[in-house]
Amino acid sequence: MNLSTVIGIVVGIVLVVGAIFLGGNAVIFLSLQSIMIVLGGTLAGTSVSFSISDLKKMPSLLKISFTDNDIDSDNIIEILVNLAKKARREGLLTLEQDIEEIDDPYLEKGIQLVVDGTEPELVKDIMETRLAYMESRHSRGKAIFDKMGQLSPAFGMIGTLIGLIQMLSELDDPSKLGAGMAVALSTTLYGAFLANLFFIPLANKLKVQSEEEILIKELMIEGILSIQAGENPRIIEEKLQAFLAEEQPGKEASEEQVDTSRVVGENA
Repeated sequence: MNLSTVIGIVVGIVLVVGAIFLGGNAVIFLSLQSIMIVLGGTLAGTSVSFSISDLKKMPSLLKISFTDNDIDSDNIIEILVNLAKKARREGLLTLEQDIEEIDDPYLEKGIQLVVDGTEPELVKDIMETRLAYMESRHSRGKAIFDKMGQLSPAFGMIGTLIGLIQMLSELDDPSKLGAGMAVALSTTLYGAFLANLFFIPLANKLKVQSEEEILIKELMIEGILSIQAGENPRIIEEKLQAFLAEEQPGKEASEEQVDTSRVVGENA
């Protein structure tokens, strides 16, 4: 469970609802008509914008946004370094025995290509193509929530116009003016609330998680190519740690530095 997502949404709801109750009668903020216009209109507009196959992925996208990214970069580096040691000591073909023990399908595919004797440039092209496809798939998932974040305030404005029209059509009956004004303001509130507490933040959460996964996949590519090139395992470890440090400032300072002179001596 991703605590930051849960805490953010819960705190947002508590603060907004709490402010409503502190202001007096909370029932006046409930409007079935406003919910129908904003939520129904947002879902309808999203359905028009995307295919059924894309919309079927929404439950899994929600699950992803509320789940922690369980990829352990240190564990990935350790696996790559151990594979590099074995390949340097016994040869690339011996890595075939370790393929079935690799849990990550992406890393497993890369090592299999190396064991099969695929040319380094082709290995890189294949892995980057798979990475590009994954990135495209993630972008489509994020785009769904981005679109909902755009549509909900727009339908809130539509609801406001509907409420104003209803209000103006009943100017001869002052008792009905309040209902029209309530719809007008409630729909704007609902649209802004849904967009800024749910749809836009969830889209950004998916973007952040996608970037983290892409970084790890790029690290895997670098490690796989280094193993295929027969580089010193200590050099590979240092390279991969530095690769993460560039993307995650502060990481490098917290890690133990490698004895450069020893590395050079082993590599000689």
